[in-house]
Amino acid sequence: MADNLYEILGVAKTADTDAIRKAYRKLAREHHPDVNPGDKKSEDTFKRVAAAYDVLGDEKKKKAYDEFGDASLSGGFDADKARSYQQWQGGQQQRGARGFGNEAEFDFSELFGGGRGGGFRSRGPARGQDLSASVELDLRQAVEGAEISLEIPNQGTVRVRIPPGADTGSIIRLAGKGMPGRQGGPHGDLVIETEVRPHPFLERNGLDLSLKLPVTIAEAFNGASVEVPTFDGPVLLKIPPRSQTGAKLRLRGKGIARKDQRGDFYAVLLVRMPDREDEALAEALAKSNEAYSAPVRKELAL
Repeated sequence: MADNLYEILGVAKTADTDAIRKAYRKLAREHHPDVNPGDKKSEDTFKRVAAAYDVLGDEKKKKAYDEFGDASLSGGFDADKARSYQQWQGGQQQRGARGFGNEAEFDFSELFGGGRGGGFRSRGPARGQDLSASVELDLRQAVEGAEISLEIPNQGTVRVRIPPGADTGSIIRLAGKGMPGRQGGPHGDLVIETEVRPHPFLERNGLDLSLKLPVTIAEAFNGASVEVPTFDGPVLLKIPPRSQTGAKLRLRGKGIARKDQRGDFYAVLLVRMPDREDEALAEALAKSNEAYSAPVRKELAL
């Protein structure tokens, strides 16, 4: 790979793992083939970005790249052998400076598993590199599970099953969907990290869900049974009389399911004032001040 991997992702060499991941996600979303159908330039950029993140997103590969540069990207590269070569080369230069000739040969191709003979022999078949990818999900997809398609460099389109209950940062590993191995070795894996987009009405806390539920003055004061939408379908929720804004009512077991666990669903009441003028209502509400057992701002103090 001729281009500098840090420049491809637009980050400094000192960037930490989080900064590298954020840069990759931003570029991957911007240049993804699904977002730019038929755009060859964006497709090529997406592949280069994915390949760069495959190296810089892996601590071991990043360390080798920082130390050896593009040489570390060759198939079968062995960092230990590369260091041995550097030590040998330094020794040869020192001997040459003292007037000695080259007394030994070091086959540089051994660094990539292709040499023969000598003390640095190929280790035979080796497992291929893992590939990294990220995918964005709607909350419903994360809750219910989904099957999506991913365009993976050198692999084409891969169908991925997202299990129910996925969250931002969840990891899905597809065995054998990574880079091919060396000398007949097994393929690496495809490692997918999920990111769940915020929902316009729901908030998530682990396996629990919260919804701000608008109610009328009458429903809050008198109590009522109102229909609440959940991912399992609408559910009747009983609102106790004299409920206040901010009251949290629980629907047990209506949250997110993951394996043998199930979260709860919380409705947080939001009492809405009427938005049209009504003289009779205004008079009735004025009289309602007499129904408070204490001043509503009694405990306020700065």
